[in-house]
Amino acid sequence: MRLPTPESDSEGPNLTPVIDVVFLLLIFFLVATRFNQEEREIATRLAEVSDASPLTMPPKEVIVNITEKGDYVVAGKTLSRDSLANFLHEVAVKNPSTQKVQLRTDERVSFGYAAQVMGLCERENIKHYCTVIQGKPGIQGKPS
Repeated sequence: MRLPTPESDSEGPNLTPVIDVVFLLLIFFLVATRFNQEEREIATRLAEVSDASPLTMPPKEVIVNITEKGDYVVAGKTLSRDSLANFLHEVAVKNPSTQKVQLRTDERVSFGYAAQVMGLCERENIKHYCTVIQGKPGIQGKPS
């Protein structure tokens, strides 16, 4: 006579590895909390800085829109090439090596206008700039 094979008592997933991981995390955080508490109890005297500069907020990204006519629009103001160069110089002086510029152009705009702005950015040592062409499928931006 053939005996039936014993069926597993549990019908769910094996939770043993999950429980092991939870216990390891619990031990880790208990140890880390203990070290943090010991570091607070050390008596230290912090140095004072007399010529400290105030913390500043990170610079906002400057968005330069280039219209179909080749006009440069920044924050709702239409600028000439020279005034755009002055504006980029000012923001580069305020935020050296951290300023970001985004060029937004229509697909009908000649690339020469965007290239001029890129040249101004390079001249002012603004290394973080990108171009968004609006109206092109597969490229960032949407037609407005």
